[in-house]
Amino acid sequence: MTIQIYDPTVEAKGRHIDYAPRPKSLAGLRVGLVDNSKHNSDQLLMRIAGLLENDYGAKAHVMRRKVSAGVPASPEIIEEFKNACDVVVAGVGD
Repeated sequence: MTIQIYDPTVEAKGRHIDYAPRPKSLAGLRVGLVDNSKHNSDQLLMRIAGLLENDYGAKAHVMRRKVSAGVPASPEIIEEFKNACDVVVAGVGD
């Protein structure tokens, strides 16, 4: 009788991600906030918005809620953020 042992692990494939450049300052910028719909994510994002506006000079914020945490933001939200925001923050609740 022969026993075969299979190794279920695979070597991780590296991938390169190009991140958007970060602004030198948030002063006067419009901030988009993505609420992932988890418990308290809206409260966390409102606190972040307050800090960014009061402490870092962000001009305004727009917050939109995703249908659920497990899906990407809808094309409508993405399009609105592209037109109305300079930077975007995604928040996680729980």
